[in-house]
Amino acid sequence: MVQTVSLHEKEFTSYLPADELTAAVQAVAARINADYAGRCPLFVAVLNGAFMFAADLLKHVTVDCEIAFIRVASYEGTQSTGQLKELLGLHEDVRDRHVIILEDIVDTGHTMQALLTQLTEKAPASLEVATLFFKPASLQHELHLRYVGREIPNDFIVGYGLDYDGLGRNLPDVYVAV
Repeated sequence: MVQTVSLHEKEFTSYLPADELTAAVQAVAARINADYAGRCPLFVAVLNGAFMFAADLLKHVTVDCEIAFIRVASYEGTQSTGQLKELLGLHEDVRDRHVIILEDIVDTGHTMQALLTQLTEKAPASLEVATLFFKPASLQHELHLRYVGREIPNDFIVGYGLDYDGLGRNLPDVYVAV
């Protein structure tokens, strides 16, 4: 049954149910568990969008780990501004640490490229990206995304942490703009 939601008078229709999101998160966690056995990675979750992905992912990560949060923004409405605004920085020392950036969605890659550049300068032992969603058709930077929950077309989505001008993050399913 197709469901719709209205956010700021914009219509969205059901796209991915919660059970499919859970399966994608568990698959990413299983790969991380295998790759980081015997290590203690530092997860760096990008707020606000990745909070649900990070919380659910860590429920399934079985290796010792730590988590930190950074807050950045590059969106206004349904479009990326192309400009990264760091709002809350990382205070943990990442030197010689295995770092995994947790992101809700990688589309243009502007935000991820800037984060990878900034974190590489801090000399981590390794630096990887785990994203729940990836839009390959939107990508404007050459990025290596080691952990991808789901590739999706170049549609604007909300729910499960992703928002439309602040609304929709609390939706357990993902919806696509009509």
